[in-house]
Amino acid sequence: MSRVNRNGLRFAFHGLSFLKSHEGNPAGVIELRERPTRQLLVWHPDGIRWIFRPDRTIHHVPSRTLRPLLGHTSLLWAQGPRHTAYRQVLGPPLRGRQLQVYHGVISDTVHDAISALAPRTAISLISWVRKLTFTVISTMLLGHADDQLHRSFSTHIDKVLGSRTRTLAYRYLAMHPSMTTALQPFFKGRGELDAMLLDMGRASTDSQPPALATLLLKGTEPLTAIDDDELRDQIKSLLFAGHETTASATAWTLYLLCRDEQVRHDIMSELAATSDDGSDAAQVPLLHAAAQEAMRLFPPAIIAGKRALTTDGELLGRPLPKGSVVTPCMYLAHRQPELFPRPHRFDPSRFLGPQFSHRYYFPFGGGVRRCLGSELAMLEVRMITAAVLRRCELHCVNPEAGVPELRGPALTLAHRLQMAVTPRRRPRNRPA
Repeated sequence: MSRVNRNGLRFAFHGLSFLKSHEGNPAGVIELRERPTRQLLVWHPDGIRWIFRPDRTIHHVPSRTLRPLLGHTSLLWAQGPRHTAYRQVLGPPLRGRQLQVYHGVISDTVHDAISALAPRTAISLISWVRKLTFTVISTMLLGHADDQLHRSFSTHIDKVLGSRTRTLAYRYLAMHPSMTTALQPFFKGRGELDAMLLDMGRASTDSQPPALATLLLKGTEPLTAIDDDELRDQIKSLLFAGHETTASATAWTLYLLCRDEQVRHDIMSELAATSDDGSDAAQVPLLHAAAQEAMRLFPPAIIAGKRALTTDGELLGRPLPKGSVVTPCMYLAHRQPELFPRPHRFDPSRFLGPQFSHRYYFPFGGGVRRCLGSELAMLEVRMITAAVLRRCELHCVNPEAGVPELRGPALTLAHRLQMAVTPRRRPRNRPA
């Protein structure tokens, strides 16, 4: 019989308040479940290093919430050679020089979204950024953006992640096959969405710049060909992972800069001294640091996935039998006062010096499962923030609503946070 202890129950049902109660806890580890398999939440630097070590004694455990939502064959929980194959095929276009192919897509999308804003109106910041980042990833993945796809996909995700109550209901109902009838509202319209994704994926082969879906359809080595079910799962997974967390990081960056006049002023001065659009982190070091600091305070996800031991092991002096589950927690790791003095303060200067070890700071996870799109996400955060600051005056209408909310494992800005937008005079030419 499964035995979840009090910590496990609090984490499941009161995730944020539970984490806040352990901020600054030097132990760096909490037991969430005792049996049939032991489960630990870990944020101690030595524990994080142990979990992310590059060996083959840890097995990735699929998310009980996201697996049925995004598909059982998703690359997000692929294992072994299949996981490696996906990373080898999809990784190169998402980093380094190859990523430059998509700079124009990001720039055009950002400026079009800003131009469409009605002057002196209030927007839900997180909703606006989600649509923007969805447009970027759908264009990169499928060759073009589609409003109907955005509406259908957002509805599909919101049915499960739109509130904590929905997420918990879905998670625990999905555990019981007998609850198929109760789950029907969650899956209404799923067939139409699946068909749309497959049609758009197949039609992406002639797009320029090349769409990522074409790499999946070509059966590029070492991945080999995939069937319709696997193609659908990968498109869903890349759409979700490619916009949800990036939107959260961007919204938090903009909100925190709106609240901190001095840092915002300094970044505006930095932007005024360069024609760079934010794509080159070296040209906008303070802006880049502000994005990093926003992700320290409010990482895109509170945990970096679950790992199950495939052999007996020991973590921080605790013997762990084979099958034990360890979960890295970036939310708590990023708020340790001995590593980040005054941890609740927004202070981008922390990231203007030497880089932090992945033991201390890992907003994109770590080890062999580190987020494939981390460079893309940082690029989007910088480019969106730079364009918004250059072209708009932002005013937070209801700053008391600037609080974090859980959206599945993601740590997002509250939907009710409203920003009033006033356009600045548009420059004759966009930054190069």
